[in-house]
Amino acid sequence: MDRSKFKPLNRPFIMSNVAEQFEQLSLDFSKSQNQIQELAAARSQLETQLQENKIVLDEFEELDEDAKIYKMTGPVLLPHDYTEAKLNVTKRIEFIEGEIKRVEAKIEAQQKSMEETRGKLLQTKAQMQQAQ
Repeated sequence: MDRSKFKPLNRPFIMSNVAEQFEQLSLDFSKSQNQIQELAAARSQLETQLQENKIVLDEFEELDEDAKIYKMTGPVLLPHDYTEAKLNVTKRIEFIEGEIKRVEAKIEAQQKSMEETRGKLLQTKAQMQQAQ
């Protein structure tokens, strides 16, 4: 068998490929971290909105059904029906709770993806160290 036809492995090329892979994984990991931070901020904002709407609903519970309710529309306060206003707040609370669940699911999926990327990063780092 003539070994002159076979080329030896080009170590710098392999190292460069692994380094590029490591760099890409690092970027993916950073993007995942940023997305989780953005999702956490969105969740926090939704939690604030939920608490505000729960306070409004508590206020409705203390009012009589024939109490005059006003809704601010732009710079103007307009009369609003008690039952309709309470129903709107209740629906808004349900919607916000649904959004919180959706954001939490996204956070969980992103964390799982980030953990997978972390594992790949560690493997790639080990490959780089072995190649040296």
